[in-house]
Amino acid sequence: MRRNLLIISLLAAISMSTHAQGVSVEQKIDSVNGIFIGQQAHMTVDVTADKGAKVTFPDWKPLTYLVPGVELLAIDGDTVDADNGQQTIRRRLTITSFDENLYPLPPVEVKVGGKAYQGNQLALKVVTVDVDTVHPNQFYPPKDVQNNPFLWSEWRTPFLLSLLFVALLGIALWLYLRLKANKPIITSIRIIKKILPHQRAMKAIDEIKAEHMTSSEDQKEYYTRLTDTLRQYIRERFGFNAMEMTTSEIIYNLQESGDSTMIAELKDLFETADLVKFAKYSTLMSENDMNLVNAVNFIDLTKLEGQPTEERIVPQLTEGDKKTRKNRITIKALLWTIAVVETALLVYVLYSVMQLM
Repeated sequence: MRRNLLIISLLAAISMSTHAQGVSVEQKIDSVNGIFIGQQAHMTVDVTADKGAKVTFPDWKPLTYLVPGVELLAIDGDTVDADNGQQTIRRRLTITSFDENLYPLPPVEVKVGGKAYQGNQLALKVVTVDVDTVHPNQFYPPKDVQNNPFLWSEWRTPFLLSLLFVALLGIALWLYLRLKANKPIITSIRIIKKILPHQRAMKAIDEIKAEHMTSSEDQKEYYTRLTDTLRQYIRERFGFNAMEMTTSEIIYNLQESGDSTMIAELKDLFETADLVKFAKYSTLMSENDMNLVNAVNFIDLTKLEGQPTEERIVPQLTEGDKKTRKNRITIKALLWTIAVVETALLVYVLYSVMQLM
């Protein structure tokens, strides 16, 4: 019986030892050689336990004393997976002290699964700056703010660049006034209604009809207007200057152009008009009507269909306009260049002055 109890006790001890070996608490500090007064140190507490185990750290609160004389400033931490299904939970404490001393840092007690475990004891050494008390005359009060001596070599470049900035600004103002004085040359393509030659001629004949000139006593004016209308039409339609030609020249040029439409009737009309205008020949009303009909038939038979009814008018620039436009482009390019240079100069001068002040 005693032997069984002994075996059971040994197995329980081995089990407890195995379980205890599954949890470790490591406590360390990064300032082994100590810190100066007011400096900060970091103490870390690493707890290695099985994943899912409940780990409870002490209830630390920032801006309180970890131990008398050692102030706790901040707390942070993280969790890192370890081997064999374990994990390491870390707490990092930022501490400081303002009194020279050697402070013992007691072991941190951590509970894992309700069971308490402790880290190892540490010490924080806080030292002060050595002060020479043997020679008190070598202590000096804080110095006042002193003005740097003015050195022209340091300020020369910003000053000269500032003068260049002002000069370029004046040039830019002058160029702007020049640009404002030179008004822009605005050109636009106009599209106008184009009256075809036969339309213009028929409009003039309609006016002759409306004024009843075939029955007018002033036959000279009637034939003058009728032949002028035909001459203008022939010039626009066939391309030769019929306004300055005689009747025979007009007939000859029409035949040379390959168009023999109503040549005989047109020749009779022009010859009758010449007789009326220069020989004071009198015609009958029926003859006047016939000549008007022949003029209308000639226009109707020789007109060109399908010509464009709109005309694009492209303005032509004079040499002065071209020079003005070129000057405006040059001035604008100079203004943009000066603006970029001025911006760079201003930034550089301001930066240089700030460095010297």
